Amino acid sequence: MKPINQTEPPITSTELTKPAHHQAGMRPRWLAVAAIVIIGVIYAALPPNLRVIEPNWLLLVIEAVLILPILLIYRRLSHTTIRLFVLILLGVITLALAAGITLLVVTLPKNSQGLILLRSAVLLWIFNVLVFALWYFEIDGGGPYQRHLSKHQAADFMFPQQADGNTTGWAPLFIDYLFLAFTGSTALSPADTFPLTRKAKTLMMIEAIFSMAIIVLLAARAVNILTQ
Repeated sequence: MKPINQTEPPITSTELTKPAHHQAGMRPRWLAVAAIVIIGVIYAALPPNLRVIEPNWLLLVIEAVLILPILLIYRRLSHTTIRLFVLILLGVITLALAAGITLLVVTLPKNSQGLILLRSAVLLWIFNVLVFALWYFEIDGGGPYQRHLSKHQAADFMFPQQADGNTTGWAPLFIDYLFLAFTGSTALSPADTFPLTRKAKTLMMIEAIFSMAIIVLLAARAVNILTQ
């Protein structure tokens, strides 16, 4: 029989909070996962001459291979492993986006079908917004898990709610980064959220370059063809 004064080892605060922190870091990713699926669908809808990954559904398969382990066994994965999977996926879809824009520019002089050009430009522009929304969501402060641990203080981006040190505990969600990417692709500059680090500024410059290539060059070419 166990002595009366013998007690079980105390549970540390780290053991109590780690699962909660891990789950809190995963919860904001659901909208990001939806954006990844939409990216795969958009890529499948692109004309064959703008795709470097064939068949057209292969990008969706790659996304599933990299995302499903995170969704199904995330409790067993470390934060570093989850980020590695996510960053590899972001690298793949960014290369697919860059290749699609490059191919559209290269084939532009030979393409006289205005409606196809307009459709391709719209799809690539949406692709661009979603890809960089995912980048912003993942790099800001080291990702949602690290932002949760730091109580959502401004790190790579500073939202208006964080200007006073985020005394209210406001937490940015994927929709906030989607708005940031949307304004970056339309106004070609930040709106109310400012990049604070070099990597954030670099990503915003790349997004603006892609957007200019799509909107200014490609869409304008398509409109010219339609008016002839």
